[in-house]
Amino acid sequence: MRITRRNLIRTSALGTAAALLPVPVLAQAEPLMRTIPSSGEQIPAVGLGTWITFNVGDDPVLQDESTQVMSAFFAGGGRMIDSSPMYGSSQAVVGRGLEKLGRPQALFSAEKVWTSSGANGPAQIEQSRRFWGVKRFDLMQVHNLLAWEAHLDTLQAMKAAGRLRYVGITTSEGRRHDLVEEIMRRHPLDFVQFTYNPVDREAEQRLLPLAGERGIAVIVNRPFRQGALIRRLEGEPLPDWAGEAGATSGAQLILKFILSHPTVTVAIPATTQVGHVRENLAAAGGALPDKELRERIAAHIGGI
Repeated sequence: MRITRRNLIRTSALGTAAALLPVPVLAQAEPLMRTIPSSGEQIPAVGLGTWITFNVGDDPVLQDESTQVMSAFFAGGGRMIDSSPMYGSSQAVVGRGLEKLGRPQALFSAEKVWTSSGANGPAQIEQSRRFWGVKRFDLMQVHNLLAWEAHLDTLQAMKAAGRLRYVGITTSEGRRHDLVEEIMRRHPLDFVQFTYNPVDREAEQRLLPLAGERGIAVIVNRPFRQGALIRRLEGEPLPDWAGEAGATSGAQLILKFILSHPTVTVAIPATTQVGHVRENLAAAGGALPDKELRERIAAHIGGI
């Protein structure tokens, strides 16, 4: 069997996986907070994504690993967890973790509706709510703009009825930015979610400025390009000037670039490792790069 971190966990921890140990709280700076423009609510700038990483099926060891990640996330001051019906077993794994952790009050639940039928949207949302085990979602987003007109009507009605706090839309990998811009201009949105990082910067041209103008909070997905940017930096020495941004790793350099844009509200990196959760949360502490340093980061990463 190929030796990987997950296989080592399987073989060495099967006997104790059910007895979940608490994650120790490390001393750290207060998390960077950002404001949700439509309400004034403050939220930590680093959240937790679940695409692929939480899609672990019924494997009890990997489910416990996901719970440990969530435990470290909350212990470090995190709040927003983002998932989707598209993400396989991730919703159920999140719900299981929340149950084991005593349903942390800090949770900001961000979900999505993802079905081509507007009529099926309410049933899917209810199924997602049951997976999570929450009374209502804080944020519900139309995933990848699928049947967006019908679903936006549903979500706005749910918000008006008090069954939802915030409404948003999502896209990723630079797709359909023209339509995203049109919806942002025409419809009242609380959140918009799209891809942004040092090498995917198209959002700087129109979407980020428009979000600022319209008072729409921005969630950044795929900050590491599903790990591709981290792999690109493996074996590369951290530049001497990284300390000017307070970064001690390539991952922190990327996150600091993203979070230094004033219109970004939350970045949602995904991970299977407790150490990476702490590293990601720490990226929101200390200095953030100025305009000149942002360009140095982008040039460094883009040039590798």
